[in-house]
Amino acid sequence: MKILVVDDEHDVQTLFEQRFRKEIREKEIDFAFAFSGEEALHYMNLHQHEAVLILSDINMPGMSGLELLKQIKQKYEAPPPVVMMITAYGDDENYRQAISFGADDFLTKPVDFMNLKEKLKSRTL
Repeated sequence: MKILVVDDEHDVQTLFEQRFRKEIREKEIDFAFAFSGEEALHYMNLHQHEAVLILSDINMPGMSGLELLKQIKQKYEAPPPVVMMITAYGDDENYRQAISFGADDFLTKPVDFMNLKEKLKSRTL
């Protein structure tokens, strides 16, 4: 499964690579990383439909994760990637907006990696 992680914090890449070391080694999961909404759209344009699941932070400079979500759900229809939103702010407004734009799930930081692994396993692993 190809997963695109979108977050303006560069240390997220190291964190995901450490927490999913076994799944990466066994080729169950292949991660790609984008550090802005714009970079994520560029990746999606170059690798159309390669990412089956996108984990995106909401609060990023430039294009927010919510704007990215809206564009992904409008542009990539057949089949649309699963999009899980991640935010440090688990407030109701972000949650409502994310769901209204088509988010498939909503996680809060710090990410509970055991919970995330269970969610990913139930998707396709």
